[in-house]
Amino acid sequence: MKEKLKGNLLVAQSGGPTAVINSSLAGVIQEGWAHQEITGIYGALHGIEGVLYEDLVDLRREKASTVEGLRSTPSSALGSCRHKLTPQEYTRILEVFQAQNIRHFLYIGGNDSMDTAHRVGQLAAENGYDLRALGVPKTIDNDLAYTDHSPGYGSVARWVATAVRDAGLDTEAIGVVDKVKIIEVMGRNAGWITAASALARDHPDAAPHLIYVPERPLVTERFLDDVQRVYDRLGHVIICVCEGVKGEDGRTLVESLKAIDRDAFGHPQRGGLADFLCRQVAGELKLKARFDKPGTIQRVSMALASPVDLDEAYLVGQMAVRHAVAGVSDRMVTLVRESDEPYCCTTGLVELEKVARAEKVMPDSYLNQAGNDVTDPFLQYSRPLIGGPLPRYVQLERHPVPKLLGR
Repeated sequence: MKEKLKGNLLVAQSGGPTAVINSSLAGVIQEGWAHQEITGIYGALHGIEGVLYEDLVDLRREKASTVEGLRSTPSSALGSCRHKLTPQEYTRILEVFQAQNIRHFLYIGGNDSMDTAHRVGQLAAENGYDLRALGVPKTIDNDLAYTDHSPGYGSVARWVATAVRDAGLDTEAIGVVDKVKIIEVMGRNAGWITAASALARDHPDAAPHLIYVPERPLVTERFLDDVQRVYDRLGHVIICVCEGVKGEDGRTLVESLKAIDRDAFGHPQRGGLADFLCRQVAGELKLKARFDKPGTIQRVSMALASPVDLDEAYLVGQMAVRHAVAGVSDRMVTLVRESDEPYCCTTGLVELEKVARAEKVMPDSYLNQAGNDVTDPFLQYSRPLIGGPLPRYVQLERHPVPKLLGR
């Protein structure tokens, strides 16, 4: 633990926007107001790029009502980026920090952002510049290691569960025509978001009927057998697939091979899996299949944001400031689950370098043996994060009227 340090605080947001990342920003700003060691609160526009270009804004001059409103505003209010710094740019970052007397640096983001915060802190230490660098977790993918879950996940999980439940009712109604619906959900190497579609089920035959995630290989022949089996039983099928699903060879089944479709960190753009599988279903099973691909809209829906997620996103931002003022550096704030019923979560700390080099995928115990569904332990893990039950729907009892014409 280092001694308290007086100076300006700089906060930035990076990676994909979410429904709750601004709640973390509000937590940072409002907690920053409470500490006399923090002489100024600056925001970098478009993540670390804003630091490179010294494109900073004075967050102390924002109205209190505006800052409070961030708690219920989606997307990234400061703007975001996916920028991988070069060695020369790290030197530039330190020069800007020195010129602006930045002594507390908080980066809200995922694995790559944690790596950036770690390297900036390292460079400052090597040059004898006193800086507190901390990470504030954010990712809808829920793949940050060393934290029970990531702010952003609970809200996208609620969105996906709601959307899949509605799509299930749509397909059930029109199943005499459109018999198979495949929904492609975001996720690079981990299936957490796709798995959350299981929270849509309110009765045994409710959608989704099949779930496929990258942690288990998708074998086309078994997939087609699964689809046929559900169709024979129900007359329609709703399937959720993660865009990063892999085949038996461990390679992603479908992704863009064009260099332009890779970000600065080399991550390929996923997409096209649902279309591929629809063609398999139509060609081999002779069943009409359609697909939905929600895209980035699923990650920023404030209408379906989880209240638990919003509160926890605020909390990690708030705690990052408290730790920075107390002298902590080179750490990310974590969420620590203490109980499921009642749900209770506190915070902890983990080294930034550990988070940057790790990726949390779904444990084997959360997936069934067939690799086409989740298990009860996953539902127990994820259900508290979406902030309460989904709205209640009803079903007609459909009391039949006697047939008079015999047809």
